Amino acid sequence: MSKLKDTDFLYISTNLRARENRMLTRERMERMLEARTDEDAAKVLSECGYTGLEHLTVDTLNDSLARSRAELFQELASFTPNSDMVDVFRIKYDYHNAKALVKCASTGREAEPMLIDSGRYSLTVLTAAVVQENYSLLTDAMRSAITEASEVLASTGDPQLSDLILDKACYAEMLSIAKRSGSDFLTGYVQLQIDSANLKTAVRCLRMKKGSDMLTKALLPGGNASLSAITGAVLSGGNLESVFTGYLQEAAVLGTAAAKGGRQTAFEAAVDNGLCDYLKSSRLTSFGDSVLVAFAAAKENEITAARIIMSGRLSGIPADAIRERLREAYV
Repeated sequence: MSKLKDTDFLYISTNLRARENRMLTRERMERMLEARTDEDAAKVLSECGYTGLEHLTVDTLNDSLARSRAELFQELASFTPNSDMVDVFRIKYDYHNAKALVKCASTGREAEPMLIDSGRYSLTVLTAAVVQENYSLLTDAMRSAITEASEVLASTGDPQLSDLILDKACYAEMLSIAKRSGSDFLTGYVQLQIDSANLKTAVRCLRMKKGSDMLTKALLPGGNASLSAITGAVLSGGNLESVFTGYLQEAAVLGTAAAKGGRQTAFEAAVDNGLCDYLKSSRLTSFGDSVLVAFAAAKENEITAARIIMSGRLSGIPADAIRERLREAYV
């Protein structure tokens, strides 16, 4: 596709910048954490535009957050000059659903409670693809991945192997469509997500003392850090900060420490915060494709934060324990 121009996003950028004022800031998160009742905490979410929380339960919370995510993608797709940019965010839900459907098809379990209706394809279409092998509406990449994952699961009985096949296909398709969209910022964000996943894999392999076999199966191509450099760092016992630089430099330092027994939570938070810092770099731009990408990703992160806080409160988890799981806010 031809290169996108910043002026193509003038209207939507102005609209989204105005809406940032209603996002879940760190101050609002603290208000939720310190609220006297769960209902008072939910009122803060209402200020941010979330609906259906008047009668607060786990089910109404999940419904509200799911509805907000679906409406976000639908609205952004209607405004953007290139729907590929929104599809990149939807793809992971398609592959999440595919993983659940493939595993449930092999065990006879009911998949519906695990499915998330936020992808490019309806749950009906994906169910038909896995159960009835009707792939006519899917991309070739997804059809091939589902077929291979199903065959591997049937022959090995190992759901982790089938998940790895679908994960690799997911990130490959995300990167392919991001490049097709013409947005360098979106492409960079997907590559950073790939690096983040690979960094977590490297730390896991170091902690478990796993060798090149697991790395070959689990590492994802397409990121900024080369797979050979990651493998070399792991096999030599660490020094991940020499491989993962830039936005993931701090996370890599903490990852090396975590691999030697350091705090895993601090490492994981640093990975997520590195991604957030990348998104925040778009704040220097008044309008353009980066504004849409950052807003979409930030709203997804906001939904995750809202779920962590409210689910934690409803489960009786102390505020400090919930706070430890939260990440940096975009605004």
